[in-house]
Amino acid sequence: MIRSMTGYGRCQDTAAGMNITVELKSVNNRYFDFSSRLPRNYGFLDEKLKSYFMKTLSRGKLECSVTIEMAEEPDVIVAVNSPLVQSYLKAYEEISEKFGLENDIKVSDIVRAPDVLALRKQPEDEEKIWSAVESVASRALEKFILMREAEGERLRADVLSRLDTILENVAFVEERSPQTVKEYNEKLLSRLRELLEDTSIEEQRLLTEAAIFADKIAVAEETVRLRSHIEQMRLFLDADEAIGKKMDFLVQEMNREANTIGSKANDTQIASKVVDIKAEIEKIREQIQNIE
Repeated sequence: MIRSMTGYGRCQDTAAGMNITVELKSVNNRYFDFSSRLPRNYGFLDEKLKSYFMKTLSRGKLECSVTIEMAEEPDVIVAVNSPLVQSYLKAYEEISEKFGLENDIKVSDIVRAPDVLALRKQPEDEEKIWSAVESVASRALEKFILMREAEGERLRADVLSRLDTILENVAFVEERSPQTVKEYNEKLLSRLRELLEDTSIEEQRLLTEAAIFADKIAVAEETVRLRSHIEQMRLFLDADEAIGKKMDFLVQEMNREANTIGSKANDTQIASKVVDIKAEIEKIREQIQNIE
């Protein structure tokens, strides 16, 4: 199933004591381009997310936004600044001896002193955090891919419809081309009769002129190749892989054949159909820019 490069997916859940939200948005891009918006202190997630999404996505400019809020009180450690406590005790003892005061210092007095106690967070477990974020990201990715596939199906239907239109025009060109040779023969014979009047016309010369003209305007090879390209594109549209780049190349080849047919055409009806063919090819080219 083909996928569009335009997509959106969002998931919010609680995991490992954190409220996590992952939001994905993408637009067209020739290659895979990733950018992320992460909470402060969670920069280590950027490369992990990029590697994770690259396993599934091959093209498109992907923007990933992650928010993380603690659902529970974070684990903290009450740390004692032992060297500072030692300095305080020494200072109290010095004051007591110097001024003849009772050294009645208590623990409660010490802990009230500045910077004796400090609250510190437990070191964060990066693997635990990544595991939680990955589980939410995977569900956001599922929704994201579903939207890409739905849009891809619409693109597929549109391209198939345009391929059918091109084939109708190609069939007209194939049918009309031999008639132009016949009409050329009749016009050539009529002109020769007017010029030569009663003089006999060399039939062999007439046949030679007609053969040269027929060879000059022959488009059978181009229409056969154009039909082959169209069949190949139909196969691409049913492929289970990223085919945007291949289709882009194929469209260039289709346009090349149409241009050759147009340059050979010596007939207004064929020329008109070639214009229609090229218009459909251009619309297909625009649609392919959205396909992964």
